[in-house]
Amino acid sequence: MRFAVALTMAVAATVTFGTEADAQLLTDFSQTEITTTDLGNRIYMLQGEGGNIVVALADDGIIMIDSQFAPLHDKILAAIRALSDQPIRYLVNTHHHRDHTGGNASFAADGATIVSHVNMRDLLVSGTVSGLTGARTPPAEDAAIPTLTYTDSLTLELEGRTAQLGHPPDSHTNADSYIYFPDADVLVTGDIVTFGRYPNIDFVIGGHIDGMIEVTDLYIGMIGDDTKVVPGHGPVGSVETLREYRRMLATSRDRVRAAMAEGKSEDEIIAARPNADYDAAMNVEERRIANWVRVIYRSYQPN
Repeated sequence: MRFAVALTMAVAATVTFGTEADAQLLTDFSQTEITTTDLGNRIYMLQGEGGNIVVALADDGIIMIDSQFAPLHDKILAAIRALSDQPIRYLVNTHHHRDHTGGNASFAADGATIVSHVNMRDLLVSGTVSGLTGARTPPAEDAAIPTLTYTDSLTLELEGRTAQLGHPPDSHTNADSYIYFPDADVLVTGDIVTFGRYPNIDFVIGGHIDGMIEVTDLYIGMIGDDTKVVPGHGPVGSVETLREYRRMLATSRDRVRAAMAEGKSEDEIIAARPNADYDAAMNVEERRIANWVRVIYRSYQPN
């Protein structure tokens, strides 16, 4: 299960926090470059604009995880074709946010079967609303909707490649999937984990800071010292990176909860900068600093 790890410190692409549809409208995708990181054993991470993509090569096809934004299809496909000319058999979505699913329809047109948790499929069908901004994401087009869904777990098998899908407890959303490649010891977490920036929590759709901590503990218990961890955004990490991330989650939660117990409002807590040490270490902008407090605070408020 275990083999040597090489951590690749690639820079994470930045997307609008909680408003992926707005990000697609505002981004000049002509300037986006797709970078490829070799994770070993024919598995690669692609980064561009939006969530991390993972490409796992098999002898008779490719398993792809997440699809970023629709306008990037040709660039992403070109990066994949530089690795293999095999067809993309499966496109797995870790969750419904459009910076991870925007390219679904185009890759489905190429022949990929779109795979997700059943709740995620329902969210694409219905459309969603951002709890932070009120921005509405309309229902996805029919071609973008997953046609293969599961409830608890699912194994995808190609020749020489196996992907194990699991649905964790509610955390980032109520519709997340993680993917583990046992032969390569690679875990793909989706947006439950982000390295180098604060995560989002879609508290309107079952997300909760306590769930984020619980599932991070689940991931830590699943993997070993040599496992490569591919987060939803940011560079590849390890079990130790996950432990550091878990400490940040719990510390941030406890600080916000303590301020709430003192009767402070959401705006007062934001102004107090309870996570100033993490803010500085991650060098994130004011919007992300404020939104990180908001999603923790609103995890404990009725939706």
